[in-house]
Amino acid sequence: MAVVVVGAGIAGLACARELVDAGVPARVVERDTRVGGRLASERIGGRWVDTGAAYLTADDPSFLGRLQTWRIDGLARPWTDTLRGQAGPPTMRWAAPGGLNSLAADLARSLEVTLGVDVTSLPAADAVVLAMPGPQARAIADLPAAWEQSWSPVVTAVLTYAQRSWPDFAGSFVNDHPILATVIDDGDRRGDRAPVLVAHSTASFAADRTDPGPAMAKAVSELLDVGDPVSVETRYWPYASPRPGHGGFARHGDVYLCGDAFGRPRVQTAWLSGRAVARAILQRTVR
Repeated sequence: MAVVVVGAGIAGLACARELVDAGVPARVVERDTRVGGRLASERIGGRWVDTGAAYLTADDPSFLGRLQTWRIDGLARPWTDTLRGQAGPPTMRWAAPGGLNSLAADLARSLEVTLGVDVTSLPAADAVVLAMPGPQARAIADLPAAWEQSWSPVVTAVLTYAQRSWPDFAGSFVNDHPILATVIDDGDRRGDRAPVLVAHSTASFAADRTDPGPAMAKAVSELLDVGDPVSVETRYWPYASPRPGHGGFARHGDVYLCGDAFGRPRVQTAWLSGRAVARAILQRTVR
């Protein structure tokens, strides 16, 4: 059996990793120039900044084990269990010293990954895994499960300041704000105390994203009582937050759809979804 995984986010990489480790040939095709999807990190101002997902959480034993392995390898670390404005009990958030994208790069090691290729139709293979948001999958195959998904956009703003002028805090959920959803102290998250904040917008603000940087910078300044940043860089994520779904993944014949829309929208869900698809394919190989 040969498998093609379309999408090199954490769901696709987890799927391919599980298949290859079990001896099933799998290759990954990704339209971007690097792996990771929303596990995105960029070099800004000479240091890594997470511009996609803000952190990882784990309550599944297998994913917690994956995090512990990354911790032993020096790729991930427990960061904080408390963010301002959070509801419910403390939840440990994990960060990555080299950026969250380094975790995706680790999953991709030794996999056959082709980057910079935009797939517009189903590849020829015994099984095809579409590891992506439903709206993107619909451009490749008309899957009923893809039409059931609903996604919201987010704008990420990286705000660099001349110096740290705010009291120490890990991050904050900004409840009921028209512009801001979360603000993360990236110097605290990365552990280098750099004067960098990363803000994530609300979906309604992202939907009308004409020059979002100044408005987000102003909102952060008012929220934390800090001056103007020396630079602002923004990134737009059209499919950042799915409506919570269920089922782990969807299958239509030899085509599978997976990702973080199949559960609570977080990195753990995407990893579990991709692994579940791989295990379903492996069950076919032993029949």
